[in-house]
Amino acid sequence: MKTTLTILIISLFFACNDTAETNKQADLILTNGKIITLNDTQPEVEAIAIQNGRITHIGTKAEVEKMAGSQTKKIDLKGSTAVPGLIEGHGHFSGLGYSLIRLNLMKTKNWDEIVAMVAEKVKQSKPGDWIDGRGWHQEKWDKALERDVEGYPYHDKLSEVSPDNPVLLRHASGHSAFANAKAMELAGITTETPAPKGGHIVRDASGEAVGAFEERAMDALYAAYDEYRSHLNEEEQLAEWYKAVELAQRECLAKGITSFQDAGSSFDEIERYTQLAKDGKFDLRLWAMVRHPHEVLKGKLNNYPILNAGDGFFTCRAIKSQVDGALGARGAWLLEPYHDKPGFFGQNTTTIEEVTNVADLAIQHDLQLCIHAIGDRANREVLDIFEETFKKHKDKKDLRWRIEHAQHVDIEDIPRFAPLGVIASMQGIHCTSDAPFVEKRLGEDRARHEAYPWRSFIDAGALVTNGTDAPVEDVDPIESYYASVTRKRVDNGMEFFPEQSMNRLEALRSYTLNCAYAAFEEQDKGSLEVGKFGDITVLSKDILTIPDDEIMDIDILYTIVNGEVKYSSL
Repeated sequence: MKTTLTILIISLFFACNDTAETNKQADLILTNGKIITLNDTQPEVEAIAIQNGRITHIGTKAEVEKMAGSQTKKIDLKGSTAVPGLIEGHGHFSGLGYSLIRLNLMKTKNWDEIVAMVAEKVKQSKPGDWIDGRGWHQEKWDKALERDVEGYPYHDKLSEVSPDNPVLLRHASGHSAFANAKAMELAGITTETPAPKGGHIVRDASGEAVGAFEERAMDALYAAYDEYRSHLNEEEQLAEWYKAVELAQRECLAKGITSFQDAGSSFDEIERYTQLAKDGKFDLRLWAMVRHPHEVLKGKLNNYPILNAGDGFFTCRAIKSQVDGALGARGAWLLEPYHDKPGFFGQNTTTIEEVTNVADLAIQHDLQLCIHAIGDRANREVLDIFEETFKKHKDKKDLRWRIEHAQHVDIEDIPRFAPLGVIASMQGIHCTSDAPFVEKRLGEDRARHEAYPWRSFIDAGALVTNGTDAPVEDVDPIESYYASVTRKRVDNGMEFFPEQSMNRLEALRSYTLNCAYAAFEEQDKGSLEVGKFGDITVLSKDILTIPDDEIMDIDILYTIVNGEVKYSSL
């Protein structure tokens, strides 16, 4: 009996020891590379260990390897560079996914290519089916139009190849759209249709709509499109949404993105995202802004914010609003007229009263407010709204309200950001993508001093974040980083006022720690420190030191989220 008891005690002793040893073991360690932490007290280390989704040790290879056990996964970096997981600071998550399902016009070079793509899609569609797509940009076409109005083509060719299928093609910016005759017919667009406030129907000299609709003028087209979709099978529509979300997730992970900040989703989408996180269906972290008019938001925010659903995989703690459009469609709201359209100041797409009401809701519910503002007039109006709201609620501190895009800001308003604690949520790639037409729209002086003024913002103490506004641009963070530090286009080397560039470290922070701070998540992500999430992007080259002309050659080797490899190119 004593012998049996002794054996049992010894067995339990070793079992406990084994369990203790297992508990000390790291799930994943990375060694033999350059690990950039963005922690000022320990900016670069040799190795890192992760357990249960969080970083448990950073330091020398010898120190970290002591944490390896029989179950530990080891990654030999072989001289490559690991950085904190890259964060997309402003994009449209389901929109990115839908762009991978529907006609993607981002790389089209001219109007003829677009017409050909639609013609091919017509062959695959039933009469009456809507054909939709996104990504065209008339300022980037390589072939002149046979005839145009304000730089837009006539709808004739599009209507000819698709007489029975309504066609609706959204501009890359999302702030204008092109329709064929069938779509305009279903939307009730005639020569008598007035342009709505905050919108513009492009017409020729005879008053006929050529097919281009800017800002709020798109509403009638999308109402007709939504009416069509309302009669489609609900289950199929929902399945398409889930497919879009999965495609967006795969696309982001393949490009090194571990977290995505979604710039505007409906209550229904927020509910679905929350459930996906709780069910463990996310492989990256999603942070979202809810977007609805004030009257819809009112009374429905009692369960907000939603914080860290699914153990840190989904958060919604912000409201999205908008005051103007985009520069390419001349929808940016300016203080002075457009250089290439005298007397025209752009579009105020949402009334200041509406935005002010949304601001009141946001501060009452302890939610961040993120407002789309591109033109200098739009940015000034938003800063004024923020300043007045903050004055009325002096007890509220550290709000971290954001201006989304902040692309063209009067030099007198740039110093206002830092004292107000307003974040400039910008997108590096927009600078070089828009470069061919910015001077046309603004003139040389405004383009030089107020367009994408990263250096001016940083020198004035403002926090600048980075992203791509996907699907407006490719979600690729490497090209946006390249734009941020060089202000050069990849295709032809065109340089856009390089004196406003960020330096390498500033640009990396804009894609990591700054984005985390802008979402109240700097305690969990944005740098590689003990206790933070094990979110890491491994790059083939050292992004801080290689020559400028090698940045675009960087490959994503691993995307690691919560200590698990979610993407590998090896």
